[in-house]
Amino acid sequence: MYPLKKGLAARQAHVGLPEGTVEEEHGRSGFFGPASHLYRVHPPTGWTAIDGPLRPHLIDTTLLKPSDQTNPEGSPVEFLVNNDVRMSISRRSAPMPFTFRNADGDEVYFIHEGSGRFETDYGVIAYERGDYVIIPRGTSYRVIPDTAENYFLIVEATGEINAPSKEIKGLIGQHALYDPAVIITPELAPINNEPGDYRVRVKRAGQFTHLHYPFDPIDVVGWKGDLTPWKINVSEIRPVMSHRAHLPPSAHTTLLMDNAVMCTFLPRPLEEDTDALRVPFYHRNTDYDEVLFYHDGDFFSRDNIKPGMVTLHPIGIHHGPHPKALRNQFKKQRTDEIAVMLDARNALHLTPEAEAVEFKEYWASWQEKPEAASV
Repeated sequence: MYPLKKGLAARQAHVGLPEGTVEEEHGRSGFFGPASHLYRVHPPTGWTAIDGPLRPHLIDTTLLKPSDQTNPEGSPVEFLVNNDVRMSISRRSAPMPFTFRNADGDEVYFIHEGSGRFETDYGVIAYERGDYVIIPRGTSYRVIPDTAENYFLIVEATGEINAPSKEIKGLIGQHALYDPAVIITPELAPINNEPGDYRVRVKRAGQFTHLHYPFDPIDVVGWKGDLTPWKINVSEIRPVMSHRAHLPPSAHTTLLMDNAVMCTFLPRPLEEDTDALRVPFYHRNTDYDEVLFYHDGDFFSRDNIKPGMVTLHPIGIHHGPHPKALRNQFKKQRTDEIAVMLDARNALHLTPEAEAVEFKEYWASWQEKPEAASV
């Protein structure tokens, strides 16, 4: 069925909005399913109060204190969780004195700060700022930082973490977003033959078990197959652009997992068409909780956001650009931001640690009052 049209409406989504209106997209399955565009005379984020538990959240993860920041035996600290994904922060300052194996899920490390290497069953893979490092469930590995200043966003997924398939890339081709040739996999290194007491820390059902060996368990001298850790840096991702219409977040998909997807927002030229929106359109999250981890740059659609902060916009409540961003959208020619988005189909919950570093008045940041917009 072709879309219906009633009253004042733009001819095309995100382009040529009727004078005095704002556009809201009401869609299903993220930005993949059926959708309508509603043209309102007031921003749907123009609330004056929110009574009840459903509200947008702002978490300052720079204030979290993972135990691995001060204790080599320590662990990351979780801040958002559901039955499909668990998001945590690690600030590991020293090499792991154990080998780690996650039997609960695949992991992706996003390197917010730091450099070093992962020593894995499959060999060594170096990491640096801006890397996504994907580690399949059950892989044994050690994190060996170069310095004490490291800051990792970790997403654990109960299902497999994969890159978008050729079928999903569709018309834009298999080399769009990034050429698969830029993916880096581990390189085998000489094994450690020194005897000793070596521990493997296995996580299963959220609990740790330690296995002790008289030899270094990272002792693989060769392997073959199509399952391995791998990485890609954000500098290798080439964002898809349209000079005439704003594209939805799904155009920037980087990783897929069961009931969740990760996207990367990168610096790019803004739309040239003077009738086109240059900022994200208002939308209510109908099927996905939306999380943004702010990595670097000037975050165009948000006021007073610093690197390391995280926003959570849950299913059922609107969000969109802050008023200042909406007013100033035609004053910039390109974005200058790097951010990681995770969309989760099932509701995410703040941990007590996250609640302790949450800015409680974030819901008021869409109001025009300067004191309310400050975070």
